[in-house]
Amino acid sequence: MDRPNLPLNGLRAFEAAARHLNFTRAALELCVTQAALSHRIKGLEARLGFALFRRLPRGVALTDEGAAMFPVINDAFDRIGAVLGRFEGGRLREALTVSAVATFATGWLLPRLDGFAIAHPDVDLRLLTHNNRIDQAGEGLDLAIRFGDGAWQGLDAVRICAAPLVPMCSPALARRILRPRDLAGAPLLRSYRPDEWSRWFAAAGLPVPRARGPVFDSSLAIASAAASGAGVALLPLPMFGQDIAAGRLVRLFDVAIDAGAYWLTRLRSRTETAAMRTFREWIEAGAAVA
Repeated sequence: MDRPNLPLNGLRAFEAAARHLNFTRAALELCVTQAALSHRIKGLEARLGFALFRRLPRGVALTDEGAAMFPVINDAFDRIGAVLGRFEGGRLREALTVSAVATFATGWLLPRLDGFAIAHPDVDLRLLTHNNRIDQAGEGLDLAIRFGDGAWQGLDAVRICAAPLVPMCSPALARRILRPRDLAGAPLLRSYRPDEWSRWFAAAGLPVPRARGPVFDSSLAIASAAASGAGVALLPLPMFGQDIAAGRLVRLFDVAIDAGAYWLTRLRSRTETAAMRTFREWIEAGAAVA
């Protein structure tokens, strides 16, 4: 079927006018006079053979034909803008969507993102966060950073770094906890993994106290509660070094337990693109020197 040879300027004028439902504002956006905008739209209507707008005493309204055309034309211009936005310095920027468990994103990834952007301007990185429960296929993610043992069905996993869990609390509470056995009398903040404190006390050679204290679904929330003095938290040491250095949290004792590591994961059914390989190599190199 033959495609109508429609004027691009006319389509752009129609899209802006339909979005604003006002010829004056559309003309200002396109940096043309209102008369020029109206002329372009009339030319498009003549080419199409039907009216796109109904002129009202104040403003304009779309005809049924105009209302049917607008979402299609608007989407087309959005798509063109998105593609053009991926070009920088004459090169096409490849989009890369990465989802990271929030603790890793805040404690490791965000402080290094400027370095990645400078070293790899051809990668258009989109970063999302999650609480370690995601559907990598359903959410259309290129890569995901998770905490665990690395054994996820259908995924290739590259180990980024270990994350030993150690007890941390506020400086004020730390002054009252002089020995590991003193933890039995302190509020113990818990995660959704219920065995962490029992494993820590076993590693310390101490009886396991009765579990008490609130349960949280993320290490960031637990860390915030611990820093406010609400209790003692088991937190991944590499992710909270800045908080320790700033005096917001204090590490208690040398005993640590291994509850998992951080992993970069990719669906086995998804071919690794150039941007995915670039990010993987960058994060592996950064983890090796951290």
